Amino acid sequence: MNIAIIGCGYVGLVSGACFSELGNRVICVDNDKKKIAGLKKGLIPIYEPGLEGMVSNNARKKRLHFTSSIAEAVSKSDIIFIAVGTPSLSNGEADLTYIENVARSIASNLGGSGKKKGAYKLIVEKSTVPVETGMWVKHTIALNLKTKIKFDVASNPEFLREGQAIDDFMHPDRIVVGVESKAAKDMLVNLYKPLKAPIVVTNINSAELIKHASNSFLATKISFINAISYICDKVGADVMEVAKGMGLDKRIGPSFLNAGIGYGGSCFPKDLDAFVNISAKLGYEFGLLNAVREINQQQKEVFIRKIKDTLWIIKDKTIGVLGLSFKPNTDDIRNAPSIDIIRGLQSEGANIRVYDPQSMDKAKEALQRVKFCNDSYDVCKTSDCLLIMTEWPEFKELDFLKIKKLLKRPLIIDGRNIYDPLDLGKIGFNYVCIGRGYSIKK
Repeated sequence: MNIAIIGCGYVGLVSGACFSELGNRVICVDNDKKKIAGLKKGLIPIYEPGLEGMVSNNARKKRLHFTSSIAEAVSKSDIIFIAVGTPSLSNGEADLTYIENVARSIASNLGGSGKKKGAYKLIVEKSTVPVETGMWVKHTIALNLKTKIKFDVASNPEFLREGQAIDDFMHPDRIVVGVESKAAKDMLVNLYKPLKAPIVVTNINSAELIKHASNSFLATKISFINAISYICDKVGADVMEVAKGMGLDKRIGPSFLNAGIGYGGSCFPKDLDAFVNISAKLGYEFGLLNAVREINQQQKEVFIRKIKDTLWIIKDKTIGVLGLSFKPNTDDIRNAPSIDIIRGLQSEGANIRVYDPQSMDKAKEALQRVKFCNDSYDVCKTSDCLLIMTEWPEFKELDFLKIKKLLKRPLIIDGRNIYDPLDLGKIGFNYVCIGRGYSIKK
């Protein structure tokens, strides 16, 4: 099929690369001319395992193209995906300015030319948007059409996890399409047929709600186990054993039951805020999600309290930090708990040394007065303790005898529970973790 992806951010670029991998002809468009120029040279603006090779391969095979011209993309495509950003406003509401602007631009260029002139077009929401946005997209396009043409609007929310987005796209649990016509349904079902995944076909409003409801539920699971971790710390229980016992129940499942310093990224915080705002506008105060959000914020404060309880005085202490991205296998630091925790420690006079395998460049733009180190061991030099903020695989394979010699004191405070307390205890570490019932050595 001939596909246009408007927006070369995380969702747009991954989706465009994967659609082209399936044999479609894809044009990715973005108004950032510098980004487009870089993509044409093979420069990928985000870190995602496997993405660079997939983009390069399909660009070489002439299946994947990049442009800054919406007119070109729309005229050459049958399906047009909207994958622009929907950032949060100060009140938590989704800012749909980019969606409206793109809808107007699509309308201005829907007439087409040559063989495609007057042909049927399908415009698909790929961005995460509030329920009833599809109605406004359709209204906006109809209002700004310059020539009569048959078109449909559909919703096709993405469920891509950063760090494993390509696998999520190619092997999805389900594909959700919200449509208003048989033509739109048939086109999207045929597009996704090669993936051989269950396809949920519903109306547009339901599809839009499925995305927000899914992310909010997953955020709820994370906040629930983090609340349980607090109880575990108080009574001497192990949250990892509790989570295992819970997760073996098929009605619950083990995913998203890892206690830690809270969720981050561009999806969960933003989507949760938007869903709370949507509900309030519809006359329903979603108290459960308000509590989820509050617990997530508190978890960062709980971690800082653990650091204080262990070090006593924060001022003038040097604290080493491993991990800045909100999760492993991504360079994304948006809403990363590590950033708030570091700033909190700095406000109390701490000196910070940090290392992350992928997000150092982005962190340099977000953090001041921080020493950015060459590797994990460099972080430990002169540090009074070592904090684990992101569960990167390489952090699980460190030489702890070497770390013990580098640190001023053998103290690790683990915000992701990636180590065995007994193993570290045997070599003389004071190991503090989240909700595992191990008392702090004084």
